Amino acid sequence: MASSKEYLIFILEQLSALDDITYRAMMGEYILYYRERVIGGIYDDRFLVKPVRAAVNLMPNAEMEVPYEGAKGMLLVDDVDDREYLVKLFEAMYDELPKRKKK
Repeated sequence: MASSKEYLIFILEQLSALDDITYRAMMGEYILYYRERVIGGIYDDRFLVKPVRAAVNLMPNAEMEVPYEGAKGMLLVDDVDDREYLVKLFEAMYDELPKRKKK
């Protein structure tokens, strides 16, 4: 099942307080970038983020879910309605995210 454009727009609106949020559509899903680093994505209308230490600390009870068959597990972000929380989450995760590879 592909993710809806409406859910992507909702998540982007929730993250509008942050600068440099971008996304890329890929096979019906959306990969999210924060300051050019992959932070997570939208898969089957679920908002998932990389399970870096900061994310695990901020979401200790978050479920690990697989975005698609054969992928590594990611953390499900349940509280997508709290904008301040999402900003805090992204800012806390940033330093632990791998830099984008040069092509």
